[in-house]
Parts: sequence; C-alpha cells; structure tokens
Amino acid sequence: MPVMTIVQAVNSALREEMRRDDRVVILGEDVGRNGGVFRCTEGLIDEFPDRVFDTPLSEGGIIGTAIGMALYGLRPVPEIQFMDFIYPGFDQIVSEAAKMRYRSGGQYTVPMTIRTPFGGGIKGGHYHSQSSEAYFCHTPGLKVVVPSTPHDTKGLLTNAIRDPDPVMFLEPKKLYRAIKEEVPEGEVTVPIGEAKVRRKGRDLSIFAWGYMVNVSLDAAERAAKEKNVEAEVVDLRTLVPLDTKAILDSVKRTGRAVVVYEAPRTGGYGAEISAIIAERAIEYLHGPIVRVTGFDTPFPYTLEDVYMPNPDRVLAGIEKAMAF
Repeated sequence: MPVMTIVQAVNSALREEMRRDDRVVILGEDVGRNGGVFRCTEGLIDEFPDRVFDTPLSEGGIIGTAIGMALYGLRPVPEIQFMDFIYPGFDQIVSEAAKMRYRSGGQYTVPMTIRTPFGGGIKGGHYHSQSSEAYFCHTPGLKVVVPSTPHDTKGLLTNAIRDPDPVMFLEPKKLYRAIKEEVPEGEVTVPIGEAKVRRKGRDLSIFAWGYMVNVSLDAAERAAKEKNVEAEVVDLRTLVPLDTKAILDSVKRTGRAVVVYEAPRTGGYGAEISAIIAERAIEYLHGPIVRVTGFDTPFPYTLEDVYMPNPDRVLAGIEKAMAF
C-alpha cells in the first residue's frame, strides 16, 4: 500500500475519479502544466489533456464557469489557489451554487467541488493564511469538508466529487506535506457527515478540524503525561453536515469540552459547536465550555506562531476546563 502525503492523496483522488467518470473536469489558475501552486494537480493534464485547463486570474469567472458546467451535466472541480482569494467568487457560490436546488424546486443541482487550501502555518501573511470556513457553513445549500489525514483526504474528496450538490473542500495547507500514511490505491471513500474519534479519553472532549486536530492530539498526549488527564480528540472532518451525534456522545461521556479552531474567535464555527453542546448536553457538563482560537485581528505575518493555537495554548485550555 503506497504511503502518501495529503498533496499526493488529493492528486490520487482526482486521478481515480477522472478515470472513473469522464464528466469530471479540473479548472483553475495554474492547475495545468504547473500542477497548481502546491502541485496537487501535477501530471493530470498529461493524462487528461482535454479535461484540465488553466483559467484567467478571475475567481468569479472560475466559479461561475464551473457552475455552468455542473448545470450542463459535468462534475467540475475548480481550484481556488488560496481560500483568501475566494471572495471575488463569493457571490457565485452563495447566491447561485448554494441556492440552485432550492430555487429550481429540485430540477437542477450543482455537483461541483471547490478545492482550496486554507489556514496558516506557512508564513503566508494576511492574504494567504485565513480560515473563513464559517462564511460557508452559514450558507444553506453548501457542504463543507475539512480533512486532516491523507486517507481521509482521498476518501472525502472522492465522495465530494460524486455528491450531487456543491461541496467546499478545504485543505489545511500546513498539513500538505507534514504527515504521511498508507493510502490504498484505487477507490477510497469516506462518508461525508461523519466525525472520527482520533484519541479516546475519559476526562474531557476536544473538538477540532484540519490542522488543529494535530495540535489537539499533541496537547492531549502532553495532558496525559503531565497532568494525568485523558482527553478525547474528535476530528469533525465535515462541518456541514455536522455529526452532532458524535459531538454529544463524546461530551456526555467526558463531561467537559474544549473547542479548538484557528479562525478569529468571534463568530467562528466553534461557537456553533459550543452552542450545540450548551443547548443539548448542559446537564452532562462539569464546567464551562472552553474555546481555544485565533484572535480577532487580521492574520499576522511575524506573529503567526502567536496567533495560531498551539499545543501550549490547547493544554492551557484543558487545564482551565479541568480546574472548574
């Protein structure tokens, strides 16, 4: 079984689906000969010269074109080079793609997967590091998927491409080449809408997605060694639809909750996780829900390591939750 990075897993999923389904096409800035800024589409144009093509630098044009393709029966996978650049295409996503099934009474759907790298960790500064998943989670009609491992990346991307509705597929760029694991060749699928417990624990539940899963796992291991606290780490994997059952099952077992995300604190999707726990499991809680987050500032360049939650900050959140 081959060992892959997340970059390789993305490439493998795209290649397998393009071989399986000739309706799958890839478009975006530099996705052809250049293979994308992170090389996720490298080599695909050689095998599929008529189905991988570069576009002008126009995110609104990329998304609008992909919507038209989807409505006419294709399964486009547009790439936005960085999530920070997605805003010129925001209206096309939330006003057209997300609403097409509803406005047409189910006559039309938009089977489109928008891939984009997101999050910090590569010294990209404030135009290449943002985590704006909450904007899209707030939009009915969109699915929002965030993998944290190569295996899940391949399996979730495969299912996203096959989904009949638009999917935002957010790839944590910090993890692109940071981790490797065995990933089967051929078809791999992971259900959209199912969380996964990455580490079992009895004392506290940590909920995270993307790169923050790895940060939380590091903090949980330290908590076990240094504080004799066994923290359960739940990788949400899909933000919309959200695996509410997995969240509630975990927090009902442990009685404490820490939510970790790198987006700005105010209005971050972790606030929704916290609200669900407070509304539906408050009688099981032994203390307040703790959030460990980014700050309500633009993403800084020189202070990236301060801005992003790290194992030290998550460990402090664990201690706060346990001390109540």
